[in-house]
Amino acid sequence: MPVAVVRAETYYLPPRQMPPDAWGDVAPAELVWRWMEHRVGRRLLPPADTLTDVPPVYARVNQNRWLADCVCNSAAVVSPADPRWACTECGYGWVAMIVPTPDEVAAIEQQLLAIPQPHLRDWWNPADPNPYNPARPPDYPLPSVPEPPGTELAP
Repeated sequence: MPVAVVRAETYYLPPRQMPPDAWGDVAPAELVWRWMEHRVGRRLLPPADTLTDVPPVYARVNQNRWLADCVCNSAAVVSPADPRWACTECGYGWVAMIVPTPDEVAAIEQQLLAIPQPHLRDWWNPADPNPYNPARPPDYPLPSVPEPPGTELAP
């Protein structure tokens, strides 16, 4: 049986000493924050506000995992069921996340499951302007990326 494409709901699980459904009330986009909190041993709070004047991030599949990339070059496992994202590394977010429709997600995952080696399962939204997008034309201009909040250099 093929290994399903990994989503936040199946990756960010509670520690073994907790019941498996301990985080059942946590939204998929917020699971990474709960998981990181336990991994680093300190309280991490997701951003309070949604950034509305920045470009959205695009969900993609990389090596059988739904991912979103941050402007700080970090990435996190995400869920196409929760179209928002925030970075636990730099605190950037909440940002709107472009995800395919549920029907498109099902079709994409079905196509990927036909690839026997999970580490070769990749999908990128053709509309994603990210410079690493293999579907974009080779002469596509690099997008301007805003600095994450709090990283401005002092005068």
